Amino acid sequence: MYDVIVVGGGHAGSEACHIAAYMGKKTLLITGNIKNIADMPCNPSIGGTAKGIIVREIDALGGLMGKIADRSHIQIKMLNNSKGPAVRSLRAQADKVTYPKNMQEYLLQMNNLEIKEAMVEDLIVEQSCVKGVVLADGEKILSKTVILTTGTYLKGNILIGSENTPGGPHGEARSNYLSDKLKEYGLKIIRLKTGTPERIDKNSIDFSVMQKEEGDKVYWTFSNDDKPTYDIENQSPCYLIYTNQETHQIIRDNLEKSAMYGGYATGVGPRYCPSIEDKIVRFSDKERHQLFLEPESLYYDDWYIQGFSTSMPRDVQEKMVHSLKGLEHAVITKYAYAIEYDAIDPLQISASLENKVLENLFTAGQINGTSGYEEAAGQGLMAGINAVLKIDGKEPFILKRSDAYIGVLIDDLVTKGTVEPYRMLTSRAEFRLLLRHDNADLRLRDYAYSLGTISEIQYKRLLKKRQNIEKLIDFLKNNHLKLTNEIKEIFKVSKIDVPNSSMSFYDLLKRPEITLFFLEKIIDIPFEKDIKEQVEIEVKYEGYIKKAYKEVEKLLKLEEKEIPFDINYDNILNLASEARSKLKAVRPKTIAQAARISGVNPVDISVLSVYLKKEYNLK
Repeated sequence: MYDVIVVGGGHAGSEACHIAAYMGKKTLLITGNIKNIADMPCNPSIGGTAKGIIVREIDALGGLMGKIADRSHIQIKMLNNSKGPAVRSLRAQADKVTYPKNMQEYLLQMNNLEIKEAMVEDLIVEQSCVKGVVLADGEKILSKTVILTTGTYLKGNILIGSENTPGGPHGEARSNYLSDKLKEYGLKIIRLKTGTPERIDKNSIDFSVMQKEEGDKVYWTFSNDDKPTYDIENQSPCYLIYTNQETHQIIRDNLEKSAMYGGYATGVGPRYCPSIEDKIVRFSDKERHQLFLEPESLYYDDWYIQGFSTSMPRDVQEKMVHSLKGLEHAVITKYAYAIEYDAIDPLQISASLENKVLENLFTAGQINGTSGYEEAAGQGLMAGINAVLKIDGKEPFILKRSDAYIGVLIDDLVTKGTVEPYRMLTSRAEFRLLLRHDNADLRLRDYAYSLGTISEIQYKRLLKKRQNIEKLIDFLKNNHLKLTNEIKEIFKVSKIDVPNSSMSFYDLLKRPEITLFFLEKIIDIPFEKDIKEQVEIEVKYEGYIKKAYKEVEKLLKLEEKEIPFDINYDNILNLASEARSKLKAVRPKTIAQAARISGVNPVDISVLSVYLKKEYNLK
């Protein structure tokens, strides 16, 4: 008997089994191929816009993705560094050989964790309660909880033009029966689709006509605990190119041959990570589209064309690739394809990621309707934590929208549902100024320590950081600018207006043109880089941050207004029919969650609030 069985060894499964084992539970990871644990079947990167913040949050909560990425990347840079702190995110080119190898080695040495190669095709279910899993060979394995992280393997189909080949990524064996069994147990199954571009032989690429994109000359890490170990001067470059009118014409001339436009696909693709043919159709006014050539690994010569995902036939792909500048003689080592697969309706999932239909069943990753390694890993971590809490008879750990991007992601899924692969964007987070790259540990490590997912050493490091932040703020408030001739000259040389009077360095830092880097020309500031970064943001955006916290307070008041689970929405007069239907499907726990449901309008919330006050005496 196991405490936790995790089905699937992708990014969600890796995080789920690790955190459950770390928290002391007897855990079994079942995967089709141990060598594919934490595999990267699509893009060779970790992080990106919004996604990089999720990786930082995973690390803050005790997860692995950030640590493994720091040990496995071949290039790293901060995106949107010239913009405001709310949209800055790290992105690393991960080595496709090194990343899964490092993850596998880490998991294989863990206490409380066993790994088994097998295919799960059914669950053991008694009175709507999951008791374990059934393998393809008929073996039954009992467990207190089960976490499904099946990725794109549920009835996966590989699509290249009119070709339809059953299989998971890399053409491996798919799960043929599990999604049908889930449907029999009362789960609603949806069909989704994603895709990947061609891989090109490095030796056939003319890099001389492309724009080189280097890694940053500043050290970065995803992890709050590790120091940088990479050679900053020896990072692998990427290259920027563009589609052109010839590329677009080839696609338009062959549009009906693609799996999607030819009617060969049944799954719905991702709106925010579309195929190149979808881009050409949807954005017909665009003369070109940006593409990046990225190395997949230092150990082989395949390069990935970021932004060129397609399901065109092979002969059309050849023409498309050869139309690109620098790829006129490119050798395709692996053709692009789309893959469609089964997932479950996320409206049947609670905020803890436990299924509403089957007790003790948790799900994470693409089975929940999301896309992306980072989104999957964040869910896997939360599912693992909540499976452990369920076993221990404790309340689930729910991240609020004001706590983390992971909280936004899960709330969006379970409240709004999705009909296409969900992708995290900064625009989805209404409190993104509070959910920054730089403060993930400050936001989340108190939770992690109380849950037992980080060590005493990690927590003391957090307390020391907080202490140093306060010390630097006091330092800036208690030290004042003295307008000597020498200091006035420093302002003039830097082409910054000289202040009219003496002031504290804290008040001076509030001026848009003043940075801590500039102040260090005037006064020694003996604090580490991350402390200075944190304080500069807090000081400069103090007014905006206070305003955001006021909005959070309003939201939290609504979150406190709980809706009884046994409420009968049919008894509420004057509710719009769509609102009634959506409320019955989602069964929100609070007024705030109800207000976020698509199709539930402010007037419906007013009607619901009046009913709760009258029938349940809830204010």
